Amino acid sequence: MKKMYSKILVNAATLGPVGYLPKAPGTWGSAAAAIAAPFCFYPFPISIKIFILILLFVFGAIASSEAEIQLGKKDPGCVVIDEVLGQWVTYLPFGLMTGSQIIAGFIFFRFFDILKPWPIKQSEKWLKSGWGVMIDDLFAGVYAAIALWLFRMI
Repeated sequence: MKKMYSKILVNAATLGPVGYLPKAPGTWGSAAAAIAAPFCFYPFPISIKIFILILLFVFGAIASSEAEIQLGKKDPGCVVIDEVLGQWVTYLPFGLMTGSQIIAGFIFFRFFDILKPWPIKQSEKWLKSGWGVMIDDLFAGVYAAIALWLFRMI
């Protein structure tokens, strides 16, 4: 039973095959989140979106921690559930978005997730295991949401 539970968590952490796609798995994970958002995130009121993000953070931390154990590596590149969190945090403050705004949000999130300005990089060390994996993407999503808000003002 524990082995099956472990496989389910690792599969969730990698979004199934998405985390194993060649080159830049984080970008693939963010793209999957951006594509899924109009169906799994946008339709809900803000209170439900926040609840989804809290659940995603907690579940993602648990799944990422298990993936680190099973894969024998700290913050494995194939773990992309954190990208879903960060991408959806980027979109949180906004209602319906145009295609160009969705793409801009994707680009802004990837920019901040890769560049990791203060305190994004440092935040990985604040929390252990999967919690640290998730927290930096949460901060990158906040930065990206601010950038997207400014972009939408143009």
